[in-house]
Parts: sequence; structure tokens; C-alpha cells
Amino acid sequence: MPSYAAVLSVRGVSKTFGRRRALDDVSLRIGAGEMVALIGPSGSGKSTLLRALSGLVAIDAGDGVVEAFDATVQARGRVSKQVRAARLRIGFIFQQFNLVARLTLFTNAALGALGRIGFWRGLFGVWPEETKVATMAALARVGVADYAGQRAGTLSGGQQQRGAIARALVQQAQLILADEPVASLDPVAARRVMQILKELNVRDGLTVLVTLHQVDYALRYCERVVALKAGQVAYDGPAAGLDQARLVDIYGPEFEDVFWEGPPA
Repeated sequence: MPSYAAVLSVRGVSKTFGRRRALDDVSLRIGAGEMVALIGPSGSGKSTLLRALSGLVAIDAGDGVVEAFDATVQARGRVSKQVRAARLRIGFIFQQFNLVARLTLFTNAALGALGRIGFWRGLFGVWPEETKVATMAALARVGVADYAGQRAGTLSGGQQQRGAIARALVQQAQLILADEPVASLDPVAARRVMQILKELNVRDGLTVLVTLHQVDYALRYCERVVALKAGQVAYDGPAAGLDQARLVDIYGPEFEDVFWEGPPA
């Protein structure tokens, strides 16, 4: 695999909820320009890890460190004062879109510019001309410009998720963390969202880390796959190295009942 300068660095990170350890001494490095799938059974720690990377979940006290773009996001159980600077470069795509239903799709996407134009201008919809142009360009890029004036809550799931990706583009994010972005979408909409993420990675050079339940999507769209099992890294390597035996080890013997054809050509 090619060598990439580090965008994300995770060292010795653990996270405990009550008696359950969601992450157990996880270390990981994501390079600039990579598109990496994060897979694993439900409860394996995928979403917890993604939220820890952006400081939305505080890690356990100890020696754990999360860094993004050479800034400390959190360390030893405390979110760093540098986290705001790091978040300006990180776009987060949620499973449930995280759009404001009563606002137009345009406004939801334009909110990605708040880190640069200020909260109050955004609150009152006083968008600079460059933000307006960038927002419409982003909506066009993901194929939903025709719905710019429509309230987000009236749109389909696929349209809303593309609006969320447009928001990350307006934000000028260099890293996209996508947490199960296609889990609630129909197959056609899911493929479209994955194709957009892949295009942003290939054409724009954006780094993408995406959690997925669909192993076939991970193999089709990502060259590298990281698998979590019981909060630990069970596999980190090329998608082509994930054969049925490895997947059975990660997911359990029930995986053998799933139709398996191997990685797509």
C-alpha cells in the first residue's frame, strides 16, 4: 500500500461505559488521501471510535491520545483546547443526517461555513456571496441543487444524506468521518452516497473514514479496511486480504450463512 502523511493518529485509546469497555487500547493511523472502511459487529466500538476522533466522546483517562492534523484532539481523558481548530477541518456525516428539518436544504448546507463566517451571521441567514456560491456548487456536486429551497424534513433519506455531504464541502473539510452513512438508505440511494464519497476521495483528495455494516460496500469502495472486534483492532490491511475465514473470525460463525463471493473485481 502507498505511504501517506498522517491525518489521524490514535494511540492506546480506551473507552469504558459502565462495566463495558467499548474501546480497548486501540491504535490507528489514517493517512492523507486514504479512504478507509471501519467494519465490525454491532457493539464492536465503531461509532465510539469515530466520535472519539472528533472529540464528541471523551476517552478514558490514561495514556491514550487522539491527534488530527498534528493537533491534539484529546489526551488522557480530556478534550484538548486545540479541538476546535481540528474540527474545522473535519466533516462528520451522521447515520441520521443531522439536518435541521424545518430549515431549507440550502441553509443546512450553508451552515458548514459557520466556522469561518461566525455564528450570528449564520443564525440570521446573512450569508456572504462566496458562501452562497459555494453552497449551491456543493449541492450541485452531490446532485441535489434542485431541492435547495425545500425544507430538509420533506426530502428523502438519500437526498438528506447528500445534503449532509454538501455541508461538509461548504465547511471545506479535508477529512470526512462518516458514521454508517448508508445504514438507513435503500440500495440505490446507498450506492449513490458511497459513489459520492469515493469521488471526493479520488478527485478531490479528501481523506475518508467510513463505518459500514455492509461488508460488500467496504470491499468495493475502500482499498483499506479496519475491523474492530470487542473494542480491539482485529484486522487492518488491504480489502483484498479479507477472505471468508477472516470475516468469520471477526463476525462469528453465523457469517458463514451469508452469501459470499469474495471482493468485487
